[in-house]
Amino acid sequence: MGTEEKDREIGHIWIKDIKENATVVGDYLVQGKTLAQTRQGNSFLTLTLGDRTGRVEARVWDRVEEISTQFKEGDIVTITGQANTFRNQIQVQISELRRSKSPVDPGMFQESTPKDITKMFSELKKLTHRIKNRHLSALIDSFMVDHQFVSQFKKAPAAKTFHHSYRGGLLEHTLSISQMAVVVAEHYPDLDGDLLLSGAILHDIGKIDELDFELNIEYSDKGRLLGHIVLGVLMLEEKLKTVRDFPSELALRLKHLILSHHDEYQFGSPKRPKFLEAFALHLIDDLDAKINGLSRLLKDDRQEGAWTLFNTLFQRYLYKGDSSAKANSRKGVDIDGKQREQRYLFPVDV
Repeated sequence: MGTEEKDREIGHIWIKDIKENATVVGDYLVQGKTLAQTRQGNSFLTLTLGDRTGRVEARVWDRVEEISTQFKEGDIVTITGQANTFRNQIQVQISELRRSKSPVDPGMFQESTPKDITKMFSELKKLTHRIKNRHLSALIDSFMVDHQFVSQFKKAPAAKTFHHSYRGGLLEHTLSISQMAVVVAEHYPDLDGDLLLSGAILHDIGKIDELDFELNIEYSDKGRLLGHIVLGVLMLEEKLKTVRDFPSELALRLKHLILSHHDEYQFGSPKRPKFLEAFALHLIDDLDAKINGLSRLLKDDRQEGAWTLFNTLFQRYLYKGDSSAKANSRKGVDIDGKQREQRYLFPVDV
């Protein structure tokens, strides 16, 4: 690491550490930029700034037009500002801002999965060995040995915002619902376990083309014009051409799994689920996305007290509960202080 990079990291205040009344100095990724006007007609900038520890809202009130021309969304900027509280959330009032000239270290600005990517991919490959149908097995293997696909699949986020929206998030999400698919198929014998597991592995593959994620997570042109569901089906069709004598009925079902996994038309699903495995895939996908997204939302909320601010996505306040009780619960201690037995809904290693 060069002297300039060391100086930047030493002087940088991580977003998670920003407190009210603190002086904020550092380099941040511009994740959002909006130029607006007050009721009096004065211009101001609203920014969303991020580093690998989170994101924070910021405002520029002075020399707005001059500063705004110096950078764009997706740039790294060096700022000096003051943190205050607005509507119970930390907000940074920026006094100085310029586009950073320092070498970019993606690891400083990209939030990453807390889990080991190599280990997760190894676990996913082990799950593929459960697929007994030779056609499905050959198809999934064709993805697993595609080095270009695997490289992008390991790095990609699962979404721009809300759930698994960080480096490695797509792999983390895919592994999670694939593990659940195995358990669900064992619990409901009417389900075709091979088909459900294959759908779980493939349902979001289009995300690697839908999103640009080298630094900031943004939609690609393909993503905006087609979306990950259509892109996923196109990727599937290309691989199907490489698998000899793949049954047309099975290919049709796989495509439907991808096309229907969002369930409702208003959520971008071209089709709604029409058979058991499609219903099951949608439900476990929705469960994993919501648990991950809500957990992060509750963890990142800075509102004092037991409740979050009103959440516009879910149209409700969310209950955080008593922090000490929650901490004890995670340690396996009941509220009365007694040690309790740990129980898991799913096996630790499926």
